[in-house]
Amino acid sequence: MPYPFIATFEEPDRERVGGKGAALGELTRAGLPVPGGFCLTTDAFAAFVGDGMDGLHDELDGLDHADLTALADVGARVRGHLMGLPMPPDVETQLLAAWDEAGAGRAYAVRSSATAEDLAGASFAGQQDTFLNVVGRDQLLDAVHRCWASLYTDRAIAYRARGGFGHRGVRLAVVVQHMVEPEVSGVMFTADPVSGDRRDIVVNASWGLGESIVSGLVDADLYRVRHGVVTGRVLGGKKLSIEPLPGGGTRTVESTDRGQALPDAEIRALAELGGRVQRHFGTPQDVEWTWARGRFHIVQSRPITSLFPVPEGRGPRVYFSFGHQQMMTDAIKPLGRSVLRTFFPFGGSAIGQESPYLVPAGGRLYIDVTRVLATRLGRPLLLRALAGMDEQAAAALARVAQRPEYRRAGLRAELEVAGFAAWTFARIARSLLRPGAARVEAEAFIAHTLRVAGAEIGASTGAERVRRIQRTMRHVPIRMYAEVLLKPVAGMLAGAVAAALSRRWLGDDAELPALTKSLPGNVTTEMGLAVGDLADLARDRPAVLAFLRDPPRPLVWPEGEFTRAFENFLRGYGMRAPGEIDLTRTRWREEPEQLFAGILANVETTGPGEHRRRFRDGEREVAQAARRLRGRLLATRGGWAKAVVMARVVRVYRELLALREHDKYFTVRLFDVFGTAVREEAAELVANGVLETLDDVDYLTLGELLDLLAGGRPAVPVKERRAAHAADELLRPPRVLTGDGEAVAVARAAEREGALAGQGVSAGSAEGRARVVLRPQDARLEPGDILVAPYTDPGWTPLFAAVTGLVLEVGGMMTHGAVVARELGLPAVVGVDGATTAIPDGARIRVDGTLGTVHLL
Repeated sequence: MPYPFIATFEEPDRERVGGKGAALGELTRAGLPVPGGFCLTTDAFAAFVGDGMDGLHDELDGLDHADLTALADVGARVRGHLMGLPMPPDVETQLLAAWDEAGAGRAYAVRSSATAEDLAGASFAGQQDTFLNVVGRDQLLDAVHRCWASLYTDRAIAYRARGGFGHRGVRLAVVVQHMVEPEVSGVMFTADPVSGDRRDIVVNASWGLGESIVSGLVDADLYRVRHGVVTGRVLGGKKLSIEPLPGGGTRTVESTDRGQALPDAEIRALAELGGRVQRHFGTPQDVEWTWARGRFHIVQSRPITSLFPVPEGRGPRVYFSFGHQQMMTDAIKPLGRSVLRTFFPFGGSAIGQESPYLVPAGGRLYIDVTRVLATRLGRPLLLRALAGMDEQAAAALARVAQRPEYRRAGLRAELEVAGFAAWTFARIARSLLRPGAARVEAEAFIAHTLRVAGAEIGASTGAERVRRIQRTMRHVPIRMYAEVLLKPVAGMLAGAVAAALSRRWLGDDAELPALTKSLPGNVTTEMGLAVGDLADLARDRPAVLAFLRDPPRPLVWPEGEFTRAFENFLRGYGMRAPGEIDLTRTRWREEPEQLFAGILANVETTGPGEHRRRFRDGEREVAQAARRLRGRLLATRGGWAKAVVMARVVRVYRELLALREHDKYFTVRLFDVFGTAVREEAAELVANGVLETLDDVDYLTLGELLDLLAGGRPAVPVKERRAAHAADELLRPPRVLTGDGEAVAVARAAEREGALAGQGVSAGSAEGRARVVLRPQDARLEPGDILVAPYTDPGWTPLFAAVTGLVLEVGGMMTHGAVVARELGLPAVVGVDGATTAIPDGARIRVDGTLGTVHLL
C-alpha cells in the first residue's frame, strides 16, 4: 500500500500505528485469526493537529487530575478545537483510497490506537473511542475525526495524568478493521485477573457485539478453563445485546435467551487460542474475541496490567512477602535487592552468592517457604511465627498448606528442618536461662562486628572493597540470627508462657498488656525520646521553628543548642530512614529535612517533657500491673510459688523483648558501612566515565558493581531498570504468592456494618481525625489525630508521640508499629487492606485496638 499515511497490520512500529495497531500486526504475522484492515498512522494525526495545540497542552500539563470540573472544561475545549479542524486533503485522499482497496462496500470497526496504550504497565483500556459498524464514506471520515478527538476525553486525560504520561508526546493512530457480525462475543483473560493464577483462563461471553460486555451493559456468562478442562460456568442474565444496523451504527435489543452462550467444545477451543496468543506475546493477555459463522476472530489483545509478576522457580512454589515481614512494602531498587539477597542467611553457600530462597518479583523480595511448609515440623512452626508478624499472611499460608502439592517433603528436608529447629531452640533456651547476659552478648556482638567490618571495608578500595563487603555478608547473618535475632524471640516465648500461666491460674491475662510498656533499652523507643528532646529544644525558639517550617535551600542551620543537639542525634541515628532496609534510600544524615515534620508534630501536639513523662508513666503502670498480678496470684492456692514463677517469667519477657529492635538497628548500621563504601566507589566510576551519575549504582547488582570495579564492562541497562522500577512502584504486592501467580488471600470474618476489619495489636479505642500519611516527611499532624499509613518501620518513629491512634495496611502483633504502639499506649489496628485509600484524609474515625476494627464516623 504505497500511502505514507497508511500502514498495513503487518507494520510493527508502535510509534506509527499505536498500541492496538501494533498488537493486531503481531497477531496477524503470527497467523492468528484477525479480521483484515489497515491503520491510519500517527503521522496523519500529527498532520491533522499541526502546531495549534501548544497553549492547550500547557493548560493540560497544569491540571490537577483530581479537579474534575477543570479537567472537563479543558477537555471539552480541546475536543472542540480538534473537531473544528479539517482533515488534511492528502490524509483524506489516502484514507479513502486504502478504504476502497480494502472493500468500500463493507462495514468497519474504527478504533483509536494511541502510542501510550496496551503497555505492559498501563493498558489505557477504554480511554479513547471505538466506533462499530461504520458504513460508507461519510461515516468513515466522521469516525476517524471523532477517534482523533477522543485522545482528549476526560477519562483519557485523567488516566495519563495519574500514570505520569505526558500529553504532548502521545499520538493517535486509527485502526480501520473489517467488521465481523458475531453471534457471540466476549473477553478472555489468559490468567485470572483477580487472583493472578496463571493456570486459569477466564472467559466472559454474551450475545451479539462484545461492546455490551466491555461497556458493562450485560451480565455475561463466565467460564473457567484449566489445562484444557472447563472447571467452572456461571451463566449470566444476558438480557440485552448490541447488534449492527443495516445502514451503519448499532442498536441495543432485549434478549430472552438465558442459555450458555458458548458450548463447552467452543470454550475449550477458545482457551487453546488464548494459549497461542499468550505464548506469542510471552505474557498473559486480555483478549477481545468474536464467534461468527463457526469461527473465532481476535479483534484486540493487550497485556493484563493488573497482574503481579511471578518469581522464577520450578514446580509448585509458595512465597511470603519479605516487605510485609519487614513492614516496608515499597519497591526496592536493584542494588538494595542484591544486598538483601546476599545478606539473607539461608541458601547462599559461596561468597557473593544471592540466596535462591529470597527471590525478586515486581521490585519486591519474596521468601520461598515451600520446603519448610512441606515438612511436618516446619509447617506449624512457620505458621505460628508468621501469625505474630502478619495474621493474614499466616492464614493464607495455612490455606496453601492444605493443598497436597505443598505437603510433599523428602526425608532430607525433614531432617534439615528438624536439625535447624533443634539448634534454634537450644539458642532460645540459653537466653531464657540467662536473660541478664542476653543484652550484653547481643550488644558486644554488634559492637565487635561493626568495628571489624568498618575497619576492613574502610581500609580497602576498588573491587577488593566490594569483595570484603560480600565476605562480611557471607559470615555475619547467621551469627546475627543466633546472637541478636533469637533473643527477643525468646522474650516473645516468655510472654506467651506468662499469658498461658495467667489464664490457667487466674482465668484471664488482663494484666499482661501493661507489661509491654516502657521496655528498658529498646533502641527505637530511645530514638523516639530523643526526637521529643529535640522538639523541646525547638518549641520556645522562634528562629528554630521558622527554620523547621520553611527550611532554606541550601540548609543554613541556626546557631545554638538545638543545632548541636540535632548534630548529636544524627551521630547516633543519621543512618536511619523510612524504608531503611533498602540500601539505596536517602538517609537522615543525607537529608535531615525528613525529620522536620516529626519534630514539628511533637512540638504542636505534645507539651514540654510530655514524652519523658509518658515513658515514666509507663514504668509506673508496669510496676502497678506487676503488683496486681502478684496480689491476685498470692490469693490462689499455692500462690507464693506461682508468684515467684510468674515474676521470673515476666522479668525474662521484659528484658528480652526490649531487644526486639536490635537486629534491625544493627542491620541498618552495618548497611550504612556498606552503603558508604559503595557510594565512594561509585563516585570513582562516575569520575572515570564508567557511570553517568552517582545514583546509577542503585540500578546495579553487587556482582555487576564488582565487575565494573575490576575493569570489566558488563552491559547494564540502567535506563531500562529505572523505567522498570518506576512501573514496579505502582504495583501492590500480595502477602502470599504461589509459583502459578496466585495471590492467595483469606476473607476476614464479617464485621459490623461500616467497619474496616484488621488485627487489633494494641488495646483500647480512640476517636479522632484520620491523617493519611504516605511518607513521614510529608506528615502534618495536629492534637488528636490518628495516623493512617501503609506501613511503619523505625523511620516513622518520630510521628508516634504526636498521635492518639494508629491504623496500618500491613503488620502483626510483633512488628515494629505494634510494639511501639503498645509501649506508648496507642490503640492500634494493623492489616487493614487498602486503609490509605478507603479512609479519606481528614475523616473522623474510631479505632478499636481490642476488637481490631476501624469505623468511619
